[in-house]
Amino acid sequence: MNDPVVAKIQANPRYQELKRKRNAFGWTLTILMLIVYYGYIGLIAFDKEFLAKPLGTGVTTLGIPIALGVIIFTIVITGIYVRRANTEFDAMTQQILKDVGQ
Repeated sequence: MNDPVVAKIQANPRYQELKRKRNAFGWTLTILMLIVYYGYIGLIAFDKEFLAKPLGTGVTTLGIPIALGVIIFTIVITGIYVRRANTEFDAMTQQILKDVGQ
């Protein structure tokens, strides 16, 4: 695409900063999610006895609250990303668009 507006945006140092920050933040959250998820899968694969320990006198095992924690962690990091995207990243995008409009 040879659109001059696209080229102007891509050459903008604020755009480069936005790209760098957004990518670094996205990769950080991705790595955290992979550690949590594969950590849980690793427990399932290598320490079933730990996850099978009952909580109290009922039938619920330790694996259930840990699995719930993985789900809650996913929701929380999604919320963190959305909040930062809607504040910092959107503000940076608006500033870039103002720069291009000049």
